[in-house]
Formats: sequence, structure tokens, C-alpha cells
Amino acid sequence: MKLIRNAQIWGPGYLRQRISRMTPRAVPPIKNIWVTMADHYEPRWLGADWKTAQQRVALWRAEWPAIANRCKRDSAGNPPRYTFFFPEEEYDPQLMEPLAQMARQGIADVEIHLHHDGEGRENFIDRMTRFRDVLDREHGLLRRRDGKLIFGFIHGNWALDNSRPDGRWCGLNDEIQILRDLGCYADFTMPSGDSPTQARLVNTIYFCTDDPNRPKSYDGGVPVTPGGKVEGDLLMIPGPIGIRWRDRLLPRLETGEVAANNLATPYRAKRWVDLAPSIGSDVFIKLFTHGAQEQNSCALLRDGLESTFNMLVEEASRRNSAVYFVSAWQMYLAIDAVRQKRDPVAASHSSELKEVRASI
Repeated sequence: MKLIRNAQIWGPGYLRQRISRMTPRAVPPIKNIWVTMADHYEPRWLGADWKTAQQRVALWRAEWPAIANRCKRDSAGNPPRYTFFFPEEEYDPQLMEPLAQMARQGIADVEIHLHHDGEGRENFIDRMTRFRDVLDREHGLLRRRDGKLIFGFIHGNWALDNSRPDGRWCGLNDEIQILRDLGCYADFTMPSGDSPTQARLVNTIYFCTDDPNRPKSYDGGVPVTPGGKVEGDLLMIPGPIGIRWRDRLLPRLETGEVAANNLATPYRAKRWVDLAPSIGSDVFIKLFTHGAQEQNSCALLRDGLESTFNMLVEEASRRNSAVYFVSAWQMYLAIDAVRQKRDPVAASHSSELKEVRASI
């Protein structure tokens, strides 16, 4: 079998995880399975004109509410809640407001996505600050912690913290610290699969500490544990990564992507649960997609998303586990509750509060 590109980065961590889970006693029974869908949502993908971008958003505004209503409910009786990570550079109020409307319906949420390429520290801070404030002021999105706006983040082109070897698509070795200071509550960029930007620490929710003199500070960190402390600059919430043995003639890399050419299957649902980060008896599955692209939106809005969520309900039932569909923000709340040994279900459903207190 040909080695998957850059397997030397993610492979050792993946093997350690698989070996550690071979002994049933080493892994507690799964009590709760948490699922979030993080969409790198780019309505102006490939430089689309205004009319095309508007049509892409209108399609989701028309179709997603009905799909969410049809999906099997989670263990709390709730439909899926979809998170649109919207690119700052594509912002237009008429493209954002339909997503905000679905957020007010309780079936969607909006967080921050951004592409940049060496424009400099102040440019990055200005763009992020302006966009963060607009989402709050003009659309009633995001939340506040101790009076400060907070947000989840996905880095465009996977190049968080200047992690590409060629230095493209970022340019900031201190990006982790900047995001922390701007109010980022967690980063959802990983995994990046066979890219050299992929972190070495895999299938783990962890705190990373920035080294402002070096790139890719998220390569390792301190795993979140029940009763553990906040020990770093930024919380990393990655999706699953590992070898996918079925569904194709040859094994392939599993990264939690749901796309037109990579739709959910019962085997993939099982694999997501097996690979995803766990904290105690809770498993956290972050899936991702690029839902504005026509080939993906056609498949996802036809039956791809509905099948994905329904398969996860069925997989949870097979394991006698509870399953909860959450936004990226709600997943963070559940993770922080598990860390503090509080009830994650109660914590995640307090998410409608627009003001929250800082974690201790």
C-alpha cells in the first residue's frame, strides 16, 4: 500500500491512539456522543459574482430548515444545528442575514472563517475585529464572555499559525496569541489531512501554547481532562483523522469531511465514533464540509445531511449511548463542562445566553 502523503506527521499519533484503545478496560463506555457540523461556507467560492453567491445562500435558506425538521432528533429531542464558518473577506449583509435568520430559529449558527496571505499583523487584527463587531452589531450573532465578544474560528487554507512550509496563506507566527486576545474561544481548523499543516497531536481536544517566534504552535499541547485546568493560549477542537479501511478498494484517509464524493455511510459513522476525541465517557465528533460549492450543496441538501445525522443517531443507539447535535459553540460548552466535572448536557443547552461568565 502506498504511504499516504505526510503520514509521518499524523501517523504516529494515530497509531498511539489505536493501540491505547485496544484494551477495553482502558476506554470507558461511551455515555454521550456530541456531533457538530462545521461548514467552511464560502458563497463567493471561485470568485463567484454577486448573483451566484446570493443563489448559493438562498438555496441553504430554503432547504436547510426543512431538512433539520425531517432529521431524527437527538437524545434531548433537538434537531441538528448547523454552523456556518463565514469568511470575513466574503462578507455582505445580504449574504449574512439569511444565515442569521436560521440562527434565530435555533437550527444554525455563525462563526468566523478567514483567508489571508502575509498582509501583516495589524491588517489581520483590524479585519478580525471589524468582522467580529459587525456580526454582533448588525446581525445579533456571536456571544459575550465577561462583556467581551467571543467567537469560534477556522483558518482558510488550513494554514493556522503560519504552518505551511512555504509560509503562504498566513505569515503570523503569533497567530494563536492574537486569536486568544481577540476573543477566540476555540479553533476548529484541524484536521487538515495529508497537508503539512496537519497537527501531530491527533484525535485529542487540547490546549496549545503559542511560541511567537516559531510557526505551528498547535502541533502539540495539553489534553483536556475531567478536572483539568486551562493550560495554554487556545483550545483546539479537531475532527477525527485516521485510516478508513472500507468503502473503497484501497484504504484511504478519514478526516470527517462530508462531500458529494465522500458522503456518510454506516461504516463511516462507526469510524467517526471510534476515532473522534474523547474526554472521559464523552466523545466529540466535529465533521466538516464546504457546503456552498454546488457539487456539495446538491448532494448535501438532497439527502446527504439528513442521512449523516440519521446514521449517527442509529450508531449511538447501537452503542447504547446518548447523542447530541450541537453547534460549534455548544460543543465548546459541553467540553468545558466535562473539564469542570459539570453536566455537559445542561451546559450545552444554556447556549442561548448572550452573556456567559469566564471559565475558572
